[in-house]
Amino acid sequence: RKGKNHIFSLELQPHKEGEITIPQPQDVEEGEVYEVGEIVTTTGDVDVVEEETYFTGASAHVLIGEIMVCNRDLEKIKENINDQQKMKNIIDVLGRI
Repeated sequence: RKGKNHIFSLELQPHKEGEITIPQPQDVEEGEVYEVGEIVTTTGDVDVVEEETYFTGASAHVLIGEIMVCNRDLEKIKENINDQQKMKNIIDVLGRI
């Protein structure tokens, strides 16, 4: 629907401790651009999400790809943390001998 202002929002579950909330404006004037957040990609690019941005299948595909890359990176970080904890435990045991 061209000519109308839209604010991108999602139905979210209740926030957990430590989560960041994005405040939504009560009144957005006609033609006013309101930034609702930033998406920083793994390449360091920053995409500003504005109220007039239309969420397309192509943009969803790009976003899903970025999420998958981040998820893989997080899994590697978890594995590294687990490996470090195992090494620390081994060092602690060897230190007692």
